[in-house]
Amino acid sequence: MKRFWVDVRPWRKEIATAAIEAGADALVVEKAGDARALGRIAAVAPDGDLVPGTDVVFAAATPDSPLPQAKGARLVVSTPDWTVIPLENLVAASEEVFAIVRNADEAKLALGILEKGVAGVVLKTDDAAEVGRVAAVVQAAMPALALSPFTVTRVRPIGMGDRACIDTCSLLAEGQGMLVGNTSSGFLLVLAETAENPYVSPRPFRVNAGAVHAYLLGPDGKTAYLSEVRAGDAVLVADGAGATAGAAVGRVKTERRPLLLVESEGKGGEKAGLVLQNAETVRLMGPDGPVSVAALKEGDRILGLSLSGGRHFGMAVEETITET
Repeated sequence: MKRFWVDVRPWRKEIATAAIEAGADALVVEKAGDARALGRIAAVAPDGDLVPGTDVVFAAATPDSPLPQAKGARLVVSTPDWTVIPLENLVAASEEVFAIVRNADEAKLALGILEKGVAGVVLKTDDAAEVGRVAAVVQAAMPALALSPFTVTRVRPIGMGDRACIDTCSLLAEGQGMLVGNTSSGFLLVLAETAENPYVSPRPFRVNAGAVHAYLLGPDGKTAYLSEVRAGDAVLVADGAGATAGAAVGRVKTERRPLLLVESEGKGGEKAGLVLQNAETVRLMGPDGPVSVAALKEGDRILGLSLSGGRHFGMAVEETITET
């Protein structure tokens, strides 16, 4: 997820308040106590959570100057007249470059540099309304995923087991859900419980994600076992077009329920499977819309995501690995 900081040096309470209300990740301040008096938020300050010169390096960059170095710290870069070329060179070389921006247009440009964009933006403004506009740009900068159709090859009940429902702090829209898989190379789009049905009321904050062993794809590209997800964690929300957003976990419910194994295969032979609760309220996304697992059959098509490589503590690694 892209990060959003707001520079409130010199101290301006109205800008700091707007930043906290907009969901900023940190405030750059002269004294950490100023930020902490308003709310619980990370402070970038000599006495703060992130210390300039140690955890964060502030530097200027121009097309003619040597590229600044941060040596393991976050690098916050300003450019004269908002020159793009130095940022392109820095983004190509590092994953921890932040750009100082003055408005939403500059933020959008920085977050799209070399397609992957900077890791975050640091807004310097005297306009409280601009804080909200930049926050919206940062939220919209989540990368799109290349989902593709998979053909169902097997659906069968496998008995009882523990499954996890992930309840988010957001109301998800119809067609949104999470990417979950039996293996680290294949994920299926499991939809939120937004649909009306005769049995229970919609719970649009909830994704009945699958059995506790399954991998959940996170907003940072890492995976977590469903059994590891906890309140306060950040999760990745996706829709059938591959558009993504972040959400916070409010609760995880793990209960013993009848389970169903779903296996599928992509056009190139790639596999994606998942163990889900055997219930009509659990839905996967198909190319033509949602489909309940209770109605799923061999030959149906569902949307999924294929990734290469294995995982070690949730991080992608290049190694020889076979998961079945």
